[in-house]
Amino acid sequence: MFTHLKNIDTAFKHVKQFSIFLIIGNVITMCFCIYKSNQVINQAQNRIHILYNGKVLEAVAADRNHNLPVELRDHIKTFHQYFFDLSPDDKAIHANVSKALYLADESAKRQYDNLQESGYYNNLISANISQEIKIDSTELQGKQFPYVFTCYATEKLVRSSGTVYRKLVTQGEVRDVQQQTDNNPHGFLIQHWQILANKDTTIQNQ
Repeated sequence: MFTHLKNIDTAFKHVKQFSIFLIIGNVITMCFCIYKSNQVINQAQNRIHILYNGKVLEAVAADRNHNLPVELRDHIKTFHQYFFDLSPDDKAIHANVSKALYLADESAKRQYDNLQESGYYNNLISANISQEIKIDSTELQGKQFPYVFTCYATEKLVRSSGTVYRKLVTQGEVRDVQQQTDNNPHGFLIQHWQILANKDTTIQNQ
């Protein structure tokens, strides 16, 4: 009789252990299924379908931090192009600089006022000089806002007598204003901007 009871007790322990393992296995399976389901849902939410020229194109949404250096460099590039791409026309100069000032703080306005007071823009207009800028490179420092940058660029000044190339180096910081607008699509603002160097490197006579 004791042997019979012992066998029953042993069988009960085996059944109990099996049940525990089965419950644990079910819990692990359910957790895995929930994880994979959330992963699939997130991937589906990050996929965007765009209708372009009658064709449906698929795009993938990405975290802004992933593309942050690209956005920062583009903001810096756009600002410099607006500020330094100039035609010998007062209205065109004012229109371009106005666009640039939306992307920077009062430090850029001070630089503009200094150039204006020195007669820089009047010289461009009177001598019919067109000015273009090419961004050579932009160095970013830091891992959080405000990001410090150094921009290296080449200016090309074209006049009837020849072409002048200048080396331009500027420095500043970029902070996040956390609001994107038509005038500031990236939602960044350049601050403490200064021109470190702006000197002639090559002169080509006609």
